[in-house]
Amino acid sequence: QVQLQESGPGLVKPSQTLSLTCTVSGGSITTSYYAWSWIRQPPGKGLEWMGVIDYDGRTFYSPSLESRTSISRDTSRNQFSLQLSSVTPEDTAVYYCNLWDYVRRSDYWGQGTQVTVSS
Repeated sequence: QVQLQESGPGLVKPSQTLSLTCTVSGGSITTSYYAWSWIRQPPGKGLEWMGVIDYDGRTFYSPSLESRTSISRDTSRNQFSLQLSSVTPEDTAVYYCNLWDYVRRSDYWGQGTQVTVSS
């Protein structure tokens, strides 16, 4: 069973860069039928997909966030990371890392981590 765990600061100041890491166990981030995403949920709102990195390291981002978002990976640590620059209070949300398994057509979620943007 693949497990995901988010980590990172819970409080970020406006205009700074939010950085989160997802540590994966029970599966490899280089598996060809896996896609790794970051998804967030602002308070009182629905889920928002932010971007994905595939097994080959290719990235795709939500058009609304693309200018501020970067997703990268560390294959030696079996981790992938999110950086969101120039944050504002509107970036306050619970941030989730997610795996989509194309073969089993199922997804797996981390427990989520609350990030608050405030001075």
